Amino acid sequence: MSKKIERLVKEQAATWSTVKPPNSAGEEFATGLGDVLRGFEKLRGELAFEDEPSSFEAALQETKERNP
Repeated sequence: MSKKIERLVKEQAATWSTVKPPNSAGEEFATGLGDVLRGFEKLRGELAFEDEPSSFEAALQETKERNP
């Protein structure tokens, strides 16, 4: 990312709602969101089409809990 996520959150809040982040909890959330985004960026290019379920139903079946 070219900008820190905290700065992006503040800019977007100001642009779309004309408010500043109301409290430290909002800023803390933005910091956590940055960690999530960096995690996704690390995975970019690692998955191939064959690694993903071909449909939503297949994804549900794959993650379904098995009864013993």
